[in-house]
Amino acid sequence: MKTAIVTGASGNLGQAVVNKFLKEGYNVIGTVIPNDLVPLHFDSDHFEKAVVDLMDEDDAKKFVDAVISKYETIDAVILTVGGFAMGSIADTSTADIMKQYKLNFATAYNVARPAFLQMMKQNSGRIFMIGSRPGLQSSFSNGMVAYGLAKSLLFRLTEMMNIEAKGKNIVASIVVPSTIDTPQNRESMPKADFNSWVSPEAIASIIYFHCTEEAAALRETVIKVYNNA
Repeated sequence: MKTAIVTGASGNLGQAVVNKFLKEGYNVIGTVIPNDLVPLHFDSDHFEKAVVDLMDEDDAKKFVDAVISKYETIDAVILTVGGFAMGSIADTSTADIMKQYKLNFATAYNVARPAFLQMMKQNSGRIFMIGSRPGLQSSFSNGMVAYGLAKSLLFRLTEMMNIEAKGKNIVASIVVPSTIDTPQNRESMPKADFNSWVSPEAIASIIYFHCTEEAAALRETVIKVYNNA
């Protein structure tokens, strides 16, 4: 039975990814932050919740080590934790940048690094970062400087992982969604065309596809999930 780690398991995207991988027969270990009040109800005996401070490198490594100790291999890692902030250059301090760096990059790197090292040992694995248009292209970062800078690092990290893993059955990918159709986004943008957005379930299915044999030949993938946005 394959094993997947999903960070941010209580978020809209995290829950969709957990459900998809459970449905496909994986053991899934989902992380939540300390004192997370969101209830998790997954109809499976193969889900395990882990309370982890992903900004703490030691705590994140202990978590990954515990997964390896219990399940022996890590087949997929999906890193959904992140956060957003507005701010032009004039409004953005170094502290603002560091806050977004910790939330969007450090939370991913602290899990991706030990998981990647395990995948290098086992010669297999798939890692998925959640990027964004502002991280992909600077022209989309206007008015969201700290967020765009932090997300851009995830693109470089996936590139570097793929360089180090060249010749092995390991692929780091980055998913770039447009607006995700969540209750929170609908509430904040009530006049938007919701049909043009992309659902968390669609993103989860696309991520899973990239873990299948049908997608085994794909490498260095930037997965743009825009729907009609």
